[in-house]
Amino acid sequence: MTISDYETVRQWARGLREQWGDEPDMEQRYAVLQMFAEQVGKDPDAIIAECTREVDSGKRIRIKARRDYTEQIEVFQDSFEGNSRQQAKAANLVRSFFIHNGIFMQAGLGD
Repeated sequence: MTISDYETVRQWARGLREQWGDEPDMEQRYAVLQMFAEQVGKDPDAIIAECTREVDSGKRIRIKARRDYTEQIEVFQDSFEGNSRQQAKAANLVRSFFIHNGIFMQAGLGD
């Protein structure tokens, strides 16, 4: 299974297309997300599932899981090879994946 086969990744790609039109660098985005998924040891669908739970009124965000992933993104950013601008861009791509799957993320989020 490739990274683009996961439902949450397809959701992310759809959201980006709706927001920005065709994104020419999706393969680069997929590669960055793949690196993040490998770092945390989970596939994209499992990452999003860990951050949500079903309740009677719909999906709820698991605050602790979101906080944990915010920290993981910061670790990923620091370990990403490149200059500080490239590191920030990589972290923002990962945050975009969460956001387009209904999980608000921002740098240094403190709940």
